[in-house]
Amino acid sequence: MTKPSLPELLHAAVTAVGGVERPGQVTMATAVADAVDDSSHLLVQAGTGTGKSLGYLVPALAHGERVVIATATLALQRQLVERDLPRTVEALHPLLRRRPQFAMLKGRSNYLCLHRLHEGAPQDEEEGLFDQFEAATPTSKLGQDLLRMRDWADETETGDRDDLTPGVSDKAWAQASVSSRECLGATKCAYGAECFAEMARERAKLSDVVVTNHALLAIDAIEGAPVLPQHEVLIVDEAHELVSRVTGVATGELTPGQVNRAVRRSAKLVNEKVADGLQTAAEGFERVMELALPGRLEEIPEDLGYALMALRDAAREVVSALGSTRDKSVQDEDAVRKQALAMVETVHSVAERITNGSEWDVVWYERHDRFGASLRVAPLSVSGLLREKLFTDRSVILTSATLKLGGDFNGVGASLGLSPEGTPGEDVPQWKGLDVGSPFDYPKQGILYVAKHLATPGREGSRGDMMDELAELVEAAGGRTLGLFSSMRAAQAAAEELRGRLDNPILLQGEETLGELIKSFAADPETCLFGTLSLWQGVDVPGPSCQLVIMDRIPFPRPDDPLMSARQKAVEEGGGNGFMAVAATHAALLMAQGAGRLVRATGDRGVVAVLDPRLANARYGSYLRASLPDFWYTTDRNQARRSLAAIDAAAKADGK
Repeated sequence: MTKPSLPELLHAAVTAVGGVERPGQVTMATAVADAVDDSSHLLVQAGTGTGKSLGYLVPALAHGERVVIATATLALQRQLVERDLPRTVEALHPLLRRRPQFAMLKGRSNYLCLHRLHEGAPQDEEEGLFDQFEAATPTSKLGQDLLRMRDWADETETGDRDDLTPGVSDKAWAQASVSSRECLGATKCAYGAECFAEMARERAKLSDVVVTNHALLAIDAIEGAPVLPQHEVLIVDEAHELVSRVTGVATGELTPGQVNRAVRRSAKLVNEKVADGLQTAAEGFERVMELALPGRLEEIPEDLGYALMALRDAAREVVSALGSTRDKSVQDEDAVRKQALAMVETVHSVAERITNGSEWDVVWYERHDRFGASLRVAPLSVSGLLREKLFTDRSVILTSATLKLGGDFNGVGASLGLSPEGTPGEDVPQWKGLDVGSPFDYPKQGILYVAKHLATPGREGSRGDMMDELAELVEAAGGRTLGLFSSMRAAQAAAEELRGRLDNPILLQGEETLGELIKSFAADPETCLFGTLSLWQGVDVPGPSCQLVIMDRIPFPRPDDPLMSARQKAVEEGGGNGFMAVAATHAALLMAQGAGRLVRATGDRGVVAVLDPRLANARYGSYLRASLPDFWYTTDRNQARRSLAAIDAAAKADGK
C-alpha cells in the first residue's frame, strides 16, 4: 500500500472535524512536514480562522515520531485533548493504519496527592486547617472543598484539578497537592502505586503525542531533571507567550512570610541551635524588608546583602541537618521533613542566587498593600537559555496568530534566542519564518481608527477628551464594545463614567468571573465589556456582540517596570535601540492580540479604535500599525462613527 499524501491526510482530518480546508492551512501543514523531515526549526504566523491546530497535528501524526505540544492556555490544551486529537486520530487511522496515542501532562501540583489528602498536610500549629476533615458536617467553605476532593478522589481517573467541577479555591487545593520538591517519591510513598501524577507520566511515556503547557516545558528545559519524555519534535502553540512563561518559571521570590513558614516547618526537625540560627536570620531579613521601597536594585544594599548572606548560610545549615536527622516521634515524619526541606531549599537557592550577583539577573523589590514587600530576581534575558536548551536535538515548530511584529519575525526570533533568518554560523540554530495569512478579508471586514485629534495621554490623570470620544463611539456602535485598557484603574474610571452617561450595560472585569463576564457580553449585543490584560488575549466572541474594540492607549510597559526597563537599558548599552527592542515590541504584541479580538469569523465586521494619537503621529507608529491585521485605516472620527452606526443598523436589521 502506498503511503498516503499529506493533502489526503489533511482532507480526511478537516472533514472529520466539520471544518473547511483553507489555503493557509495547507501551506502550513506542508511547511511543518518539511521542517520535521529535515529536523529544522520553523516560526509560523497563522491568523485566526486558519485552522492551525490541524495544520500542525496532521503532519506531526503522519511523521510517526513522538511529538510534544506545549500551549499557553488551558482552553487550548482541553480543545486539543478533548476535541482535535480524538477526531484527527480516528480520521487518520484508516489511512495511516495505526492509531497514535495521546496524553496530557502537567506539573505535579496540578494533580491530587493521595498521601496529602488522606494523611493530612503538615501544618503550622496555628493553622489547624485539616481538623475540618474531622467534623461530621464542616461548615467552612474550605472544609466542604476538602471533603468534596476526598469523595472525588474515589471517582476520578486523572486526579487533574481541571477535571474537578465545580472547582475549589487555591487554598483548598494546596491542602491536597504537592510540588515536585515536596513529593516523597513513588517508591517511598504508601500511595505510590495509585499516584495520579505518576500515572500521568506513565501515560505520557507510552504516548505518541504529549500535550503540556509552556511552564512545564520551561521547567523541563531549565531545571535539568527531565519531566517530559524524550521527543523528536516540539510544537509550541501560542508561541508569543513563551518568553513570558519561561521568564516566570526562572523568577525567584523571597518574602518574610515565606521565610517564616520555612522556619516553623523545620524548627521541630533539627536541633535548637540550627533552628535558632534560621530564626535569627529570618528576623534580620524581615527588618530589612519592612523598609523596602518598590523598584530595581542595581546594586544590593549593604543591609540587604548581610541579611541575605545570613539567610543563605542558616538555610544551608538547616538543609544539611534535615538530611541527617530523623525523629521517630513525629507522625508521618517523611512527609513533614520533605515539605520543610522543600521550603528551606527554596529560601537557600533564592538567597544564594541574589548574593552571587550575576550580571544576567535583575533584582527588585515589590510591595503589595495586602501581602507586604517581596524581593524578586529574574533573568535579564531568556534568549540564551532557550537557544541552548530548546533548539538542540529536536525540530521545533513555533506558531501563533502574532509572531510577525513590524512586518518580520526578527523581533520575536531574537527573544527566543534565534538570530535573524539566514545568519551563518555553527552555533546559530537555522530557522525559517512563514506567514500563511488569514482566511479573513481584513480591509473589507474591519477599520482601524486612530483618534489623532486627542491629546497625548499622560502617565496619570483623567482624560476628559478620551472619555467623550469613548462615549460617542460606544453610542454609535449601539453597545457591542470590548474595551481594552492599559490599567485596571483606567478600566474602572471608564466604566464608572459611561455608566453615568449611557443606557448600555457596562460589564467590568473583576466584578464577576471572566467566564461569566464573557458569556454575558456575548449574549447581549447592547452590552459592553471593559477590562485589562487578560481580555487583550482571552476573548473569542464572533458575531454582532463584538463590533467595536477600543484600546485606550498604546500598552507600553510601565517606565518603572524593573525587568522591562533593565532589558531596555541592556539593549542600549549593547548599541541597540532599547525602546524599539523592548517597549515597542511588547506593545506591538499586545496590540496585535487585542486587535485580533474583532474579526473571529468570515461574517464579522467592525472597528478597532485606538484612542492614542501616537499611533498616527509618532515615528514608531508605523511599526505598531504594521504589526496589526491589515484593516482599512482612517483618522477621520466622523467616518468611524458613520461606519459603526451602519454596522449597528445592519445587525439590528438581521435581528441581532
